[in-house]
Amino acid sequence: GAMWRGAAAGLLCLAAACLLRRGFEPRARLLSAAELRRYRGEPGEPGLYLALLGRVFDVERGRKHYGPGGAYRRLAGRDATRAFASGDFTPAGLVDNVSGLSPLELLSIHSWLSFYSDNYDPVGKLVGRFYDENGAPTEALREVEAAIEEALKFQAESEQKKQQFPPCNSEWSSAKGTRFWCSRQSGGVHRDWAGVPRKLYRPGSRGSHCVCVRSTGPPWGQPDSSQHSDTGDLDHPHLEQYEGCHPLAEQCVLTG
Repeated sequence: GAMWRGAAAGLLCLAAACLLRRGFEPRARLLSAAELRRYRGEPGEPGLYLALLGRVFDVERGRKHYGPGGAYRRLAGRDATRAFASGDFTPAGLVDNVSGLSPLELLSIHSWLSFYSDNYDPVGKLVGRFYDENGAPTEALREVEAAIEEALKFQAESEQKKQQFPPCNSEWSSAKGTRFWCSRQSGGVHRDWAGVPRKLYRPGSRGSHCVCVRSTGPPWGQPDSSQHSDTGDLDHPHLEQYEGCHPLAEQCVLTG
């Protein structure tokens, strides 16, 4: 009886540990900035922690990077979220203020957060900019999370745009001018069609750039319907032909 109960308790405990790993955190530990500063892995200090977006991780097993003498030692014992995006390890950069960061920099913070969640144990939350004294998310954290969400959506859309309108190959020489051409792997997008060069204008950005456009079949993202005119995406409103080039030529030379 007693032995079995012990074993069962052990199993339950294992299951609980698995759940904890997956983010069913217990009432997570709340640390103040002053407490967190004691975790820089110096002799006599209780451990080696860092915080990112207010979430505290135990980075002991990365001691050679984060401990005294490590390349990233300045990240230890604090929340230096901004430095993860900017790479600025001066006191001005080693802060948790993320205002004014670009979508690309926010994506970088997001991928670091995934990295720590996957590789290190969560300890709890840092009371301050991102969590209040009850461990509840602040307005500031909600704003960053919404901005990261936006950036992820935008990234997915640009990836999709690149599939629809892969960049052209181009070369320039003073003698011959600029040559644009399309191939089945131009722009690093491997596909089963080459397409024809067109100028693509992006709403909100100045100028255009050369993309390859499918010239047969239904328009992008529209399943075969008998309605379409079998000209691929050539009728897309943001596209323009290059003057002096045949509309269906796979390459186009602009002199001058």
